[in-house]
Amino acid sequence: MRDFYIVDTTLRDGEQTPGVVFLKKEKIKIARMLDELGVDYIEAGIPIMGEEEKDVIREIIAMNGKAKILTWNRMKKMDVDASLACGAKYIHIAVPASDIHIFQKLRKDRKWVIQQVQEVVSYGAEKGCIVSVGAEDASRAEEKFLIEIYQAAIKEGAVRLRYADTLGILTPITTYQAIKRICDYIDADLEFHGHNDFGMATANSLSAFQAGAKYIDCSVNGLGERAGNTALEEIVMTLKYLLKSNHPFEIKRILELSNIVQEASRKIVGESKPIVGKSVFSHESGIHVDGLLKNPTVYESFSPGEIGRKRKIVLGKHSGRTTVIYRLQEMGIKVTPKEANEIIEMIHKKYTYDKNPNIDHMLQQWVELKRDTYDAFSS
Repeated sequence: MRDFYIVDTTLRDGEQTPGVVFLKKEKIKIARMLDELGVDYIEAGIPIMGEEEKDVIREIIAMNGKAKILTWNRMKKMDVDASLACGAKYIHIAVPASDIHIFQKLRKDRKWVIQQVQEVVSYGAEKGCIVSVGAEDASRAEEKFLIEIYQAAIKEGAVRLRYADTLGILTPITTYQAIKRICDYIDADLEFHGHNDFGMATANSLSAFQAGAKYIDCSVNGLGERAGNTALEEIVMTLKYLLKSNHPFEIKRILELSNIVQEASRKIVGESKPIVGKSVFSHESGIHVDGLLKNPTVYESFSPGEIGRKRKIVLGKHSGRTTVIYRLQEMGIKVTPKEANEIIEMIHKKYTYDKNPNIDHMLQQWVELKRDTYDAFSS
């Protein structure tokens, strides 16, 4: 029995990012790569949106991969019927849990919510679906009422419960406390759905896992509403390297998957984005490069090769002699420590008036100048 499961929501919550649209072929490709990576569930979309959405979900289900294909539904029978029309076996039903959602958004009351949970969850279960129920805005809900929702869902046949920090307002500590209390009350698997509004989605998700939540919702590159969701690549690598999980992820697929989602979503991640940013394995500081070249683990928590990346040594304003010698060796040129110091001084002077000098060109000019001097002297 595994200790945790990954539910990827790139194709549902990820596509709800303003301006993001995945074409049918892109959705299928992303779903296939998620399956190859080793996620446990793929939340493939919202069938009630229309026939086009249904068609894509049908094709993803027909892939018959290892991942279970999940559909997202409102608390309505017509949504469950739309999922059934896709051939979906695993369905998720979202339930408004906070008073602001119940009273202000839906203009309903708590009694109505419980009645709908009973009616729609039992309907899905009777139709043969494996039902999970999610409490939307759970982090702002009254805990007593939240537990009432969960207990009603379990009674009607739900097998898993989702706790959604819809606005990303929890901290790692409050996440742990909330999830631990829920786990103590509820006899069902709990799933955590985090948002990144305050930059804590990944940390909160890990706290939820440590408090007892067995399921973690993620999206590739953290794609999602507003500031996004818990980033799949961050969770996967943290579980592997920091929590020493033995989940059989195909780690080398992470970078390719990230790049495909960036291209399909037209949302390019920042250069310093953890795990997949193009600069996260670049090193410039002289002290860092010196240590790194002696032993990479001095300044790298895992090898870039693990995810198909390469280490990059950058020559710049903060570089030291070791970096200069290393870069010139890459060019097939040997220099003395004295010559390396001359080059460092030249580079430092250049950066006083130019933010982006062509360092490689400077090195080449220096080499040619030295050659010309040597040739003139020897003749």
